Parts: sequence; structure tokens; C-alpha cells
Amino acid sequence: MPLFKEVILNDTATLYLWKITEDLEELNRSVKRNPNSEKRVNSMKSESHKKGFLSVRMLLQHIGYDDFNLFYDKFGKPHLTDGNHISISHSHSFSAIAISSKPIGLDVEQVKEKILKIASRYMDVAHLENLSEFEKMKKATVIWGIKESIFKIKNTEGISFRNHIFEQDFSYEDKKATATLKYNNKEENFDILFDSLEDYIFVCAFEK
Repeated sequence: MPLFKEVILNDTATLYLWKITEDLEELNRSVKRNPNSEKRVNSMKSESHKKGFLSVRMLLQHIGYDDFNLFYDKFGKPHLTDGNHISISHSHSFSAIAISSKPIGLDVEQVKEKILKIASRYMDVAHLENLSEFEKMKKATVIWGIKESIFKIKNTEGISFRNHIFEQDFSYEDKKATATLKYNNKEENFDILFDSLEDYIFVCAFEK
């Protein structure tokens, strides 16, 4: 389908969302890709992973880039040849990219009950007190997204979601938060924006 949604995050960053309705044959036919990407998609066993990978390239093409404008560093972090920063995420029915003139991290997650079963492994569960079960699920998903999006910016081996990235408590209704990364005797602060679409939540992190 065409672009599902475009979100102006601030004066430096835009988020683009693609709802994956195409079958694998259509994506294969429509997406232009470089040799490395061809090898990667051919090595994938899961059709869902292939569709996520190809739909990201479809989205790039839709906004004026293509797979030849995208490259990855030795740590697996994506970059654009024009110098803009990019972050990529996909989850089941949605693929998304965020493009910014400054470092940015993006995560898209489907809200699922199982997030509460692992919450204590990556967050301060006190931040879920006095909420309904569904409200807990949404907030825990946002907090996972906060940590994932900050990790995508820093992309440093050894960072622990539970022990190094700390979200300040927030209200889900505010659609924004702040968080701190404490790692290697250094403290870095981040602004967070998030929102929902259907049963998914997207989270974007920005360095302060």
C-alpha cells in the first residue's frame, strides 16, 4: 500500500510508517536492492522477516531514497549516503524509518501481554504501579521502545537495558519522556517522543 503515515517529530526529524499489505512476490518485484541486500534477503528463512526487510526498502523508495543510498557500518548501524541520520524498525504489520539531521533512534512494537512477563528484566516495575493491565502493557511497551531506541543511537556493545538505561517516570498520555544512559563513567540524556497506531507503539529517542 502507499505510505501509511508521515509524522513530523520536530524541526530536524520525520517519521515514515508503511503498513505491509503486499505479498512477498509483489515486494520482490517492486524493490530495487543492492547485491548485499539481495544476499541478506535470500538468506532469511522467515517470510515475515523478508517482508519487513523489503518493505523498509519500499518505504525508502517512496520518500526519494533507495537501497543504494543505505549502508551499514561494522556494528550494523544504518547510515545514509547524504549524511542524514536514519533509524529503522519493523514489527509484524508495520515498517518504519526515521530520518533526521541529528542522531535519532526508532523502535516500533506491537502491544502484547507477554511484555509484562519480562518487564522486571529491563525496567523499574514501580513505574507500572496503579495502572490497569492494559495501561501497564502500553507503558511497558513504551519503556522497552525507549531503551531500544537509545541503544540504536549509541550502538555500543555491553549496554544493558536494565542496568544502564533509566527512564524517568512519565504519564502515557503526555506522549513524551526523558531517559538517561549511564555507561563507561559517562552520563547522557535523551528526549523521547512516542505515540500509538492501531495496536502498535512507536518510540523515537533524541540526544539532548
